[in-house]
Amino acid sequence: MSPDADLRLALLNPWQRGFPLVREPFAHIAGTLDMSADEVLAGYARLQSDGALSRIGGVFAGDAGGAALLAAMAVPPERLDAVAAVISSHPGVNHNYQREHANNLWFVMTGHDDTAVRSAMQSLEEATGLSALQLRMQRAYRIDLGFDLRSSTAPRPMTATPEAAPVAEADRPLAALLEDGLPLTPHPFDDWAHALGRTPESVLHTLQQWLDQGTLRRIGAIVRHHELGFDANAMTVFNIPDAQVDACGEALARETGVTLAYQRERGEGWPYNLYCMVHGRDRAAVLDVIARAIAHCGLAQYPHEVLFSCRRFKQTGPRRFRALPEATAASAATPEVLDAVAG
Repeated sequence: MSPDADLRLALLNPWQRGFPLVREPFAHIAGTLDMSADEVLAGYARLQSDGALSRIGGVFAGDAGGAALLAAMAVPPERLDAVAAVISSHPGVNHNYQREHANNLWFVMTGHDDTAVRSAMQSLEEATGLSALQLRMQRAYRIDLGFDLRSSTAPRPMTATPEAAPVAEADRPLAALLEDGLPLTPHPFDDWAHALGRTPESVLHTLQQWLDQGTLRRIGAIVRHHELGFDANAMTVFNIPDAQVDACGEALARETGVTLAYQRERGEGWPYNLYCMVHGRDRAAVLDVIARAIAHCGLAQYPHEVLFSCRRFKQTGPRRFRALPEATAASAATPEVLDAVAG
């Protein structure tokens, strides 16, 4: 294994969850390795610069606060690049992918409340001249994008998680900092405490409380899966009778290799209500997991489609607790892009 691969394995694999909630977390990590705290900090900075590490932060439960929805547009192929640029330019969009389907552009819009998200979606529809399927999440069965870097898929099975308690209004500034990511400094929680006018102990207590009560699914290294070789992913959608959807979703959440499983609203001309994401190093590995999950969960009888992603336009952290900058899709895009969108 190369030195770069060794570094990724040591600093990313064990610390995608269970990040040490102590005053000097990087010194703690260094103590488990033959490294100094400065070397650990430099290593994380390098992984972030190389693109393998998005941030060290938290994955909030879907109902912890803020608002988000999955959206899809059917974009004429000759307009795809221009429309994708407008979508990606909106600060509330944190994921934007082309997928193999007539609805070929899929993105996630986030905001501090439903009104902000709906307003942002309206601005995108006006800027592009295209209507979007808007598919709100109704229940999350599994939200877990942790990756075992030694495997061909993300294989960790997931146990049941407690129902999330929402972030208190007074704690939203801390949640916003966690969305941005931990500063790569020797005492990062002290830095947050100073910025918030709190004590480091109260910051650490709140973070641990969020984990214990299900508000946070995990705190740790948030990796960028494409840069780590997991560049094949597919979203499988199922049309499940409402009475059976919870049982099917919970079964999918227990399947090895499934990274995301959730129920969403159906949309006009879009009958699907159960979603399953699988990420892997190649298409065959992803298809193997999907086939096994369908068989194990008794889903073969239900209509379904498999939508592989074929292009990534944007991948950043969500903005559910941070106010969106004063920008719209139309104002953020360049005149050249807007001319192309307008046709």
